[in-house]
Amino acid sequence: MPEDRPHAAQAPGRTPDLPPAPAYGHRSIAEVLTSAAASLGVEGFSNTLGLPAASRVCVVLADGLGRNLLKQKSAHTPFLRSVQQAGQGDVPVWLDSAFPSTTAAALSSFGTGLPAGQHGMVGYDVLDPDQDKVVNLLGNWDPGVDPSAWQPFPTVFERIAHQVDVSTVSLAQFDGSPMTRAALRGGRFIPGATAHARTAAAADAMAASGPSLMYFYVNDLDKAGHRHGCRSEQWEHQLEELDATVKRLNSGLPAGTTILLTADHGMLDVAEPQRIDFSTDPALVAGVRHTAGEPRMVHLYLEESHLTDAGRERLVAAWKGRFGDRIWAFTRGEALAGGLFGDVRPAVERRIGDVMIAARDAVALYDGRRMRPTAMEVVGQHGSLSKAEREVPLLCFTAEGRNRRRG
Repeated sequence: MPEDRPHAAQAPGRTPDLPPAPAYGHRSIAEVLTSAAASLGVEGFSNTLGLPAASRVCVVLADGLGRNLLKQKSAHTPFLRSVQQAGQGDVPVWLDSAFPSTTAAALSSFGTGLPAGQHGMVGYDVLDPDQDKVVNLLGNWDPGVDPSAWQPFPTVFERIAHQVDVSTVSLAQFDGSPMTRAALRGGRFIPGATAHARTAAAADAMAASGPSLMYFYVNDLDKAGHRHGCRSEQWEHQLEELDATVKRLNSGLPAGTTILLTADHGMLDVAEPQRIDFSTDPALVAGVRHTAGEPRMVHLYLEESHLTDAGRERLVAAWKGRFGDRIWAFTRGEALAGGLFGDVRPAVERRIGDVMIAARDAVALYDGRRMRPTAMEVVGQHGSLSKAEREVPLLCFTAEGRNRRRG
């Protein structure tokens, strides 16, 4: 499959100013687990990504590893570089993240095989219309929201667990977390406190006979990027650790295991002067009842009195007047027409902002009235539609298994 295959065709009526929607159903993060299931021979799934037939698949998801970053920092990844040089047949070498390009949305698309408009995880935090309040969908889940009701569709893990051994290898803190229950439920959870412990546990778990699918989650890159930036020595160190982790999996997993490396989103650095508190400009919050999302993809929910075409357009014009070409400013209707969230079910539509602001260059936009001051210290950011944020790698290779444990 050519590397520069275009995104999905533009939807009729797409706002000309917006980039194409993620290639849902063709070449997005939502096709990874579904294609893996098909490659294992599970009926009811399509091998959209052209993965090789296998009896074991291990999917390594490196939170925050953008395609461009992996290319630019290849000197730090000798093992992954050798994998790339060896080629991978017809399997694409990069994918689209979900929209927004943030963990809650992208991991949910990964886990369910659905776009955000279906699974309903449409941002880091979003409006819960039933409570008329903004709720967090990642690490600080609102007690009034049931994860299995907010995201009601079965996950890929749940759909295949009766035919395939399904396991998740990750940090213990994610076992049974609301995010896991919403988007990644199903199968058994294998915790490990260190990267070495997790790779050893993964090797032991996949040594059993029979078909198996493993999800191996790595979050150290994302943490380093948020705190220090994705151009920092700390980020490069974690990239080297990821390279070493995948190399150990290559040696420790049973020979012939398909190993996939991908990510939920990319990242870019935002300099401190470009982290802007938009709430200090009255025109940008006039008629706004709630703000949500993330600093690079802001949801704005309007007061009832401003829920008119004219009210929306006034707000869009105010943001464009302030930031010009540094942002994309668009309405919910334009986002839906453009397919940014994929097909959107009615219950999810109300969670999406009436007006949305997506950062186009290296700027981050905060509502200082509801953010902790430390939030504006974050260096590495994501959530928007730029290539740095939305394009993620997909590496596919077969484990050598030279050092796998026997007996």
